[in-house]
Formats: sequence, structure tokens, C-alpha cells
Amino acid sequence: MINKIEKFTDSTYFTNALKATLSAVLPVLLFSYLGHFEIGFTIALGAFLTYPSDIPSSLKHKIKGILFTSFLIASINLLINLFYPFPWLFYPFFILLLFVLSMISVYGQRATIVSFSALLTVSLSFAHMNTGLEMVKYAALLLSGGLLYLFISLLFYYIRPNRYAELEVTECIKLTSKYLKLRGDLWKIGADKKAIIEKQLHLQVELNTIHHNIRSVLIGKQVNSVTSNQNRKMLIVFISLVEILELALSTAFDHDKLHQKFDDHPKVLSTYQNLAYNLAATLKELSKNINTRTRYVSKHNLFKDLGALELAITAYKNDLGTTAASEGVFMLTTMLEYAEKQIEKIKVIERAFTLATNTYEFNGKDKDLEKFLTPQYYPLSTFVQNLSLSSTIFRHSLRLTVAIIIGGIIGKLLPFQNIYWILMTIIIIMRPGYGLTKQRSIQRVLGTILGGIIAFSILSVTQNEILISILAITCMLLGLSFTQTNYTVSATFVTMYIVFLYGILTPNFVHVIQFRIIDTLTGALLAFLANHFLWPSWEYIKAPQYLEKAIAANRDYLNEIFAFYKNKGEVTTSYRLARKNAFIEIGNLMASFQRMSQEPKSKQIKITQVYKLTELNHSLLSSIASLGTYIQSHKTTPSSEAFTIVVKKSIKNLEEAIGCLKNEDYIQQNPITNEELANRFTELKNIRERELKEGNSIDSEAFVLKMQEAQLVIEQLIWLTNLSERILKNTKILMQW
Repeated sequence: MINKIEKFTDSTYFTNALKATLSAVLPVLLFSYLGHFEIGFTIALGAFLTYPSDIPSSLKHKIKGILFTSFLIASINLLINLFYPFPWLFYPFFILLLFVLSMISVYGQRATIVSFSALLTVSLSFAHMNTGLEMVKYAALLLSGGLLYLFISLLFYYIRPNRYAELEVTECIKLTSKYLKLRGDLWKIGADKKAIIEKQLHLQVELNTIHHNIRSVLIGKQVNSVTSNQNRKMLIVFISLVEILELALSTAFDHDKLHQKFDDHPKVLSTYQNLAYNLAATLKELSKNINTRTRYVSKHNLFKDLGALELAITAYKNDLGTTAASEGVFMLTTMLEYAEKQIEKIKVIERAFTLATNTYEFNGKDKDLEKFLTPQYYPLSTFVQNLSLSSTIFRHSLRLTVAIIIGGIIGKLLPFQNIYWILMTIIIIMRPGYGLTKQRSIQRVLGTILGGIIAFSILSVTQNEILISILAITCMLLGLSFTQTNYTVSATFVTMYIVFLYGILTPNFVHVIQFRIIDTLTGALLAFLANHFLWPSWEYIKAPQYLEKAIAANRDYLNEIFAFYKNKGEVTTSYRLARKNAFIEIGNLMASFQRMSQEPKSKQIKITQVYKLTELNHSLLSSIASLGTYIQSHKTTPSSEAFTIVVKKSIKNLEEAIGCLKNEDYIQQNPITNEELANRFTELKNIRERELKEGNSIDSEAFVLKMQEAQLVIEQLIWLTNLSERILKNTKILMQW
């Protein structure tokens, strides 16, 4: 229990919540002591509105983002107060402001957060209207709150400059460990392959997010400041983790075939599975030790496990005989080589965190690192291009604007106490996707009811202001801490905080809270109905776009591997960028499928087909990664015409699938028949056999191994071609709406 509490209090979410709580509480306490509670509360509000913009990034982008948000919320509040006395000007301005602030989300994650803070400012501006010099003072106090939050955030940063990166890298190690564990699960006799692959796809979505966060922080530091020893260590670890993930993907065997071959030899399977599990367990232990800053001592002897697998392979070979066991031995040897490479990467991570100084170099891997960051670029053309119903953000902006207007009208017509609470609830709950909005609506309502019951129960027992104040601060801290991990719990604590706050400030707090609950229910209902009926953006409409990007990313990755095969040499930056993009787009495709599965059944059009294509693209990525890893780690023959034709056949299939998704007519130039393709595979095998025979003194056993190696690559190419054909076939079925 104590360990769980320590882990929670050391988490990024708790740290961010602590920064926001301190920024909000300190000015209230100080100015309340001086007899100016309103001033302290306004400063606290400015800090609270600014805090969401403090997202993972380099120090430079952190400062710019927080400063921009601080000035934006102050300016919005001032403009609303200026226009409000003139209805004929205010209402057109208000509608335009809502729409524009919603639309800036087209510029990415940071812009989405800034948009959220700005829209909250709009709703909260109606809570306290000012005139004359008072509105300037109020805006200035909001700005000072934002600057206070920036100061506290920087203070936390300089006290523990690398802690956020450490926690993110630790989480990345843990997720990568889970991924390796799932790969090990595939070796169980009777394993549910479909369920395991689905878990891997879900995990890929999480890995994409955390990879983005790590790149934003570590590579940002690498590019913009003097590189610290600790930062270099974490960069080495991150690069190793990405390579571990690629290696895990690259062991792309036909597990049905493997089980047919080895199920009668369970010792081989169990030995390899034990090694696979220990690879995952070692990473998991590392993540725990880094997180708790305790001395790392490995509980597993991976080299001993490797030796056990070698003995199991030898026993398998002796049982069946050299000839009968040859194909199985080569498969097992390939798995052994894979495990050796994974151990090598894991040892790099172990040494990086256990040695006092960093003695490892990047060997050129840090070259052009800034290219792995998403550029901070905000052209007006992006905004203009999204002014169309085909844009998800445009639909969401229209929907949100109309929902807020309707909420305001209902608040005016019906006897609601505070209209701004309805507007704020709509802004907090409503998301571009139906599933998340529905989920948040339910969670918000449950949290509000539960939090209200608990808080009222406490207030009925005690009215001690000091105790209630401590409880309010604690609830605020916990409410913000759980926002990203458990929204129901977060809403419960936030509701309790608000009830306690009114319990301190308002004698008739029960009456006020009743209205808050009614306002919350009204806002949640409006958000849910708007997402269902106002320009809904169902995932089946967007599925072709995500599929197109995923297929294009796989095609580009395959092109880079083909170029590397032809040119040899060092792995290029463009190769690594293509690999990164392929991982991201497969994750995005899976995220789209997840959103579709949360939508009404009537809107889950061809969801089975979408999932099948998601699974096929994941398998294709695995096959491409396998080919890339093989070419990098083996001395391959010069590129042959047969190899070129086979790879280009797969690329053409993918390009035809992309054309189909775009509703474009694509005709393959000089298409290759299945018979010709089979001849090309035979030609590849003959080329390799001839080259080996022409080589210097090669004994029969070495020749057999080399031929098996060639056969493995050919089988990989056959699988690659089959996958590309199945993607094309299923894409055509999908587009037959």
C-alpha cells in the first residue's frame, strides 16, 4: 500500500496537479490574510486556466506555450467584458470567438490544450462581469496568475530537471516489457493468437503516445541546449527501446506452422517461452528500480536462459536427426539470434542506468535527431484548409459553438442560477468523438452525484472552516491528479472541492450546490445530444483516411528497406523516420477502430472489415520490420532483378489499395502474374544457391544453413506479397459501401 502511494505521489500526473494546486492555493491564502480574498481568487483562477498548457515539451516550448496561454486568457476575458454591454456587437463576436477558439485545435496537441483553456475562460467570464478600469484590473490579475504558474512550473523543473523524462522512459520500459510478454504468450500451446494481437495493437496506441512525449522532451533538450550526461543516457535508453520494439515486431513467424512443427517437442517451446518471459521481466524490474531510484540487481540470468535454449535446440536436432530437423533447427536458430540481440539491447539499458558515468556513444544515432520532432509551425493555410465539413475539427467546432449557444439560451429562458456552469460543463465534456463524449458525460454525472453525496455528508457532520479548507485543497489536488487516468474519480473529487468551497464561502451552500448539479446534468445532456445529432463525425467515415495513412506508411517503410538493401551502408535517418511513422500510423489506425467500437451499433459500419485491415497492416509492418532487421544484421547478396520485382509487386499492391481508398482508378503497370511471381521466387533461390557454390570452400553443413537462410528470406517475401494482396482485396471490399 505504501509503495502504491509513493508511486502515485511521484507520478507525472500528481506532480502537475501539485503545481496547479500550489499556484491556486498560495495566492488565495496570502490575499485572504491581507483581507483581499477576491484578488487572490482571481490570480488563482488565472493559474488554474493556464496549467493545462504545461504539456511535455522542451523548456523553450514549455515557456512559450504557458506565456501564450496566459496572455490569451487575459485578452479573452478583457474582450468579452468590453463587448458585453453592446448586444448587437457582442453576440456575433461571441459566436465567432467560440468557433475560432475551437478551430485552433487543427494545429495539434498543444493548440488543442490552449483551445480548451481559452474556451473555459470564455465560459467563466460570465461568472463575473466588470466595467471600466475594473475589467482591466481583472484581466491583469488573470495574467499574473498565469505568470505565477509559469514561475512554479519552472521551479519544479529546475529542482528536478530530468524527473519527468525519467518517469516517461520508465513507463516506456514497462510498456515495452508488456509487449515482449505478449510476444511470449504466442508460444503457449493453444494460445489465442487473435486476442494476443488485439492486445498488442491496443498497446501500440499507448506506446505511440509515450514515444511522442519522450521525443518532445529528450530530443528537444538535445537540440536546444547543452546535452547533459543524464539526458544522453535516457536518449540511449529510448533508442534501444525503439530497437527492441522493432526486433519484437521482426520475429514475424507463422505461429500456426511453428506449433504444428514443435507442439510434439514442448521442451523447445517452453524453453524459448521462458527466455521470452525473462526478457520482459528484466525490463519490468528495470522500470521499477529506475522509478524508485533503488539499486538494480537482475533477478534473471539471461545468458543462462540463452544457453538453455541452445541445449534445447541441440536436443531437438539429436531427436529428429540432422536432415529431418534442418528446417526446425534453422527457425529455432533464428529465434536464438533474435534473443541474443534483445539481450544486447537490454544490457545497454542496464549499463546506462547502473554506471556512474556514461561511457557509451551514439555512434552517429544522434545525427539529425531534430527531424524526429513534429515541427512547431502554424500556417494560416492549415486553418483555411480545415474550413470544410470533411474536417473533424470543423464539425466539432460547429457542434460545440451551437451547443454552447443552445446552453446559453436554455440558461436564460429557464430559472438557472448560473448559466456559465452549463457552458463550462459542455466545454469540459464535449470531444470530437462520440464515444469519448458519451463516456465523459456518464463519468461526469456519476462523479458529480457521488462527490455531492460524500461532501454533503461531511458538511452535515462538521462546519469547521480549517478542516473543510484542508479537505478542499486535498480534493482539488486529487481531482486534478486523476483527470487523465480515472475521470469518474476526478469528477468526484472536483465536485467535493466545489461543495467544500461553497461550504466555506456561502451560508446557503445547499441551495447553490443543487443548482450546480442541475447545471452539470443539463450541460452533460446537451454535450451528448449535440455529438449525436449535430454534424456527427462517425469513425466509419474517417476509417479510409486512417487506413490510407497506415498503408502509405508501410509502403514508405518498405521502400526505405528496399533502398537500404540496394545501397547497403549505415541505416539512414530517412529509414528510421519511415519506421517511426509506420509505428505511429498503425497505432492511429487502431485508435480509430477503438473509437468506432464505442459508437452506436448502427454506426459501426463494416467494423469487422476495418479491424481485419488493421490486423493485416500490423502483420505487414511486422513482416517489413523482419525483412529490415534481417538485411541489417546479415551480409546479403547484391540486389537482383528478381528481388526487385518481388518487392515492387508488394509496393504496387499497396499503392493500388491507397488509390482505392482515395476512390481513384489505379492500374498496375506491367502487372506480374502469380505464375511469374513463383518463378521469380525460384530464381531468387537459384541465384543464392549458385552464389554459395561459387564461394570459397564451404562445407555441406554451412551450405545447408546458408540455403535455409535464403529460404527464410524468400518465405518472408512470399508472406509480404500475400499480405499486400490481402490488404488490396479487403480494401476493395471495404470501399464497396
